[in-house]
Amino acid sequence: MAGSLRNVLLVLALATTLGGCESAGLSALTGEAASAPASGPSAPAITDLAKGKRQFRDRNFGLAEESFRAAVETRPDNVEGWLGLGAAYDELRRFDLADRAYAQALKLTGPTAQLLNNRGYSHLLRGDYAAARRDLAAARAKDPNNPQIQRNIALLSER
Repeated sequence: MAGSLRNVLLVLALATTLGGCESAGLSALTGEAASAPASGPSAPAITDLAKGKRQFRDRNFGLAEESFRAAVETRPDNVEGWLGLGAAYDELRRFDLADRAYAQALKLTGPTAQLLNNRGYSHLLRGDYAAARRDLAAARAKDPNNPQIQRNIALLSER
């Protein structure tokens, strides 16, 4: 159950990091090709990002990590890639590396609700309930109606 919840949380978090780019958001979430083919210097990062999402959905967390890492190596300003990389590291139980990925995303966006939610869930996975409570409370303050944040808080209250 926690694994499938994590997948839903990642997809929602990744979707919201796309900002005001609504038409690209759905294709990025589903892994389908966008209407315009990717080209230019960021094209490999987009391809790696799509591969990472697909591998994460398929629960191939090692392959997802490789793709997300390639995406952020190509485009270090790719917040979506950093969040995906952090989530993949969480699933691989490499919390030290997840912390680094979330720190990079934090530098790029500041403490968004999605970042705080993902990081709070990471702390929940490792049993650091005080840090999980802190991050999830901050996420809820930024987005009180977000169902994923509410579910993670409910998971935390079961501990």
